Amino acid sequence: MNNFPHDHIVKSYDEEQRRIAAEILHMGEIAVAQLEAALDVVERRDDRAAERIIANDEAIDTLEDKVSHDVMQLALRGPMARDLRVILAALRIPNDIERIGDYASNVAKRSMALNMLPPVPHATGLRSLGQLAAELVRDAMAAYRDQDAQLALEVRDRDAELDAMYTSLFRELLTYMMEDARNITPCTHLLFMAKNLERIGDHATNIAENVWFLVQGDHPLPPRDKRDETSTTNIPSGGLSQS
Repeated sequence: MNNFPHDHIVKSYDEEQRRIAAEILHMGEIAVAQLEAALDVVERRDDRAAERIIANDEAIDTLEDKVSHDVMQLALRGPMARDLRVILAALRIPNDIERIGDYASNVAKRSMALNMLPPVPHATGLRSLGQLAAELVRDAMAAYRDQDAQLALEVRDRDAELDAMYTSLFRELLTYMMEDARNITPCTHLLFMAKNLERIGDHATNIAENVWFLVQGDHPLPPRDKRDETSTTNIPSGGLSQS
């Protein structure tokens, strides 16, 4: 279901809203594909594929610029109050998608650095974290497509699940680093990659909250649970092992 057209007197206005929404949805599809490809190259240790992902990030940037231009042109046509929410969401959501694409590209870049080191068995948790992040982005875009406020709330709530998974992986990687100093470099790369995936969840939440605003206006959002506890994770006083 697509609720964007509102039977304006000028039909071209409805058509422009629909076209911009389609462009934003296409951006979301590219970002999810980039993320899933980045997770794949981590496992396959494929530098060439990682380079393609990094290069493809420009496509998302180009689309964001185009959407911003198109939305501003639409705004100049004197929208009604409901249309203003459509326009604000159409300005905000592409920015979050662009950041998601950047984080997927960062994962690909880190995978290339990781490929210069011996394979590590600790990368498996990254796949589960990334898959959940991809699900949240996909569902957030579906909520935008269907203007589904309930699905948007579910995405927002599930970010706590992603935070908890990230915290668990963070602590696991710290343990590996403390057990053997040879794990420090690869695990540091994995920690940065995991943080990128956690941030993707935050941007999916931003998209979901903009969908809520689009559908519900100023109706307040319910409280949100956060479970990223990495800032309170204690490292033993002995520090990392140098053995």
